[in-house]
Amino acid sequence: MMVFAVAMLARTAPANAAAPNTSLAHALNEIIAMEARVAPIARRLATGAAPWCPALAPTPGWLLGDRRLYDERLWPMVRAAYAASDADAPFVAALDPSGPAAAAGLRVGDAILAIGGRSAESSGASPHARIAAAHALISTHPANAGLSITIARRSAPVLLPPTPGCASEFRVEAHRQVKAEADGTTVYVSAAMIRLAADDTELAAIVAHELAHNILRHRARLDAAGITRGVGRQFGRSARLTKATEVEADRLAVWLLEDAGYGADVASRFWTRYGQQRSKGIFSAATHPRWRERVASVTAEAALLRRLRTADRRAVPPLIANPPPLE
Repeated sequence: MMVFAVAMLARTAPANAAAPNTSLAHALNEIIAMEARVAPIARRLATGAAPWCPALAPTPGWLLGDRRLYDERLWPMVRAAYAASDADAPFVAALDPSGPAAAAGLRVGDAILAIGGRSAESSGASPHARIAAAHALISTHPANAGLSITIARRSAPVLLPPTPGCASEFRVEAHRQVKAEADGTTVYVSAAMIRLAADDTELAAIVAHELAHNILRHRARLDAAGITRGVGRQFGRSARLTKATEVEADRLAVWLLEDAGYGADVASRFWTRYGQQRSKGIFSAATHPRWRERVASVTAEAALLRRLRTADRRAVPPLIANPPPLE
């Protein structure tokens, strides 16, 4: 699991940034705190669904940043905030305290030089490409095998025990826009969206919905269906199919939340409160159900989950066991 660091800080830095800027330091510390919240939630959701997730990968329980995301003028402040080294490599931005990486002795700020014996450094890659490449090293490693991690402050690799989970990368973005999205491999959650979560349980509902998109391969399925992206997505068949994937993600998120121990009813609570607050936002878009529809859908799915799990405690979500075609 990885995180997109505060690249916006570089664009908002004052011309004379010799002294740390108080507002930038506050923004950075807020993002670091959000990363620390997301890391355990993401691992908990990913590993909880491992018995039925169709695509598994090792789940270290971390989020990654990269030095190159920051303007060099800001790096001293960033380095101090993360207790990072000056190594030109991806670094640990957040850890799940109960995850395998933390248990193996990794710390926030550790520079990641190799994953599974393969280099995580690339002199010609952009920071985004380098983070994505590090995730690819994880996602292509056998999920049920131990994962070796080479960090800058140790000469010998650290071996993480096998901890399979749903394959996905997670990033926190320093956007002021309330948004969360998934692109097939990565879950993105904006800082503004995280601020709207009443607690970590509601934050889990946000992350679970986006993780469900990746598990159900919605980006690939929509592309295969030839939907129009951009403004055109709001109309006709493209809007209808996109809305269908949103309904599916809502439904599967209920199972993710249940199997992670948050409870199947969390989604209903979140969408009710969020919908009442923001009913004129994304809930009126043609690509998304209105909030009352969402609440009805997740409430019905929670009831279905309880019936199926009463009959068979290992019951697999219907969307996994028998996925419907997009049509």
